[in-house]
Amino acid sequence: MEPGTWANRTTVTEFILLGLTENVRLKPILFVVFLFAYVLTIGGNFSILAAIFVEPKLHTPMYYFLGNLSLLDIGCITVTVPPMLACLLPPQCRVPYAACISQLFFFHLLAGVDCHLLTAMAYDRYLAICQPLTYSTRMRREVRGALVAICCTISFINALTHTVAVSVLDFCGPNVVNHFYCDLPPLFQLSCSSIHLNGQLLFVGATFMGVFPMILISMSYAHVTAAVLRIRSAEGRKKAFSTCGSHLTVVCIFYGTGFFSYMRLGSVSASDKDKGIGILNTILSPMLNPLIYSLRNPDVQGALKRVLMGKRPPE
Repeated sequence: MEPGTWANRTTVTEFILLGLTENVRLKPILFVVFLFAYVLTIGGNFSILAAIFVEPKLHTPMYYFLGNLSLLDIGCITVTVPPMLACLLPPQCRVPYAACISQLFFFHLLAGVDCHLLTAMAYDRYLAICQPLTYSTRMRREVRGALVAICCTISFINALTHTVAVSVLDFCGPNVVNHFYCDLPPLFQLSCSSIHLNGQLLFVGATFMGVFPMILISMSYAHVTAAVLRIRSAEGRKKAFSTCGSHLTVVCIFYGTGFFSYMRLGSVSASDKDKGIGILNTILSPMLNPLIYSLRNPDVQGALKRVLMGKRPPE
C-alpha cells in the first residue's frame, strides 16, 4: 500500500440498518406485530421458567435444560428485537460501530449456547430411554451444571473469535447494512479488506457449532429409536417418543433456519430472503418453543395453569 493511502481512507464509525422494510406505511404495522411477538415470547418463556420453578414434578434433568433453553430464548430475542423495533420508528436507523459489534457478539454467544444445549438435551433423552437404571446417577446435578458450563465455554470462544475477526476488518466505504440486525454475512459484504480468513473461521465455527452437534443429536436419537422399537407395547412406545417429539421439533426449526442463513455467504442478491430467515431464527423459534414444549405435556400444562391462577402445587 502506498504511503498516505491510509490517510485518504474513511473509517466507518456507524452503520445504517435498512431494517425489514423501507415502506413508511408498513413500518407501524410491523412495529405492532413484532412488539406483540416479543411480549408473547418473553411471557411464554418466563411462564415456562415459573412452571419449572414451582412444580416439584418438573425438578428433573430434562426440565433443567428446558429452563436454560427458555433463558437463552429470552436473551436471543432481546438482543435483536428491541433494537429492531427502535429502528422501525425513525426514518433512518444509525447504529454505532461498537453497538453493532456488541450485538453480533451477544447474538452468536447466545445462539451458540442454544446449539450445544439442544445437544445436551438429546444426550439426556438418550440416557433416560437407553440407560434408565443409571440415568439419575449419570445426569445428577453436578453433571447437568458441567454440561451447561461446557456449552457456554464453547460458545463464548466461538463468538469471541468471530467478533475479534470482524473488528479487525476495514470498513472504509458503504455503511448500509441490508438487514435488521448486525450479523456476519451482511457485514462481510461491506468490508473493503479481505474476508478470506473470516470465511474460513465461519466454516470452522459452523462445523463445531452446527455439524458436530447435529451428528451427536442424530446418534442419540438413532439409539433412542432402536430402544423404543424394542418396547413391545404400543402405549410404551408412544410415551417414550412423546418425550422426544418436542425436542426434535425445536431442533429442526433451529438448525434448519441456522444452516440456511450461514451456508450462502456468496449470495449478495439473497439479502432480502435472509431477512425472512432471520425472522424465523431470531423471533419465530423462541416464540414457538414454549408452545411446542407445553402443547402435549400434561405436567407442564398443569403447572402453567397453577402459575397463572396463583395456586400452589399439590403436596
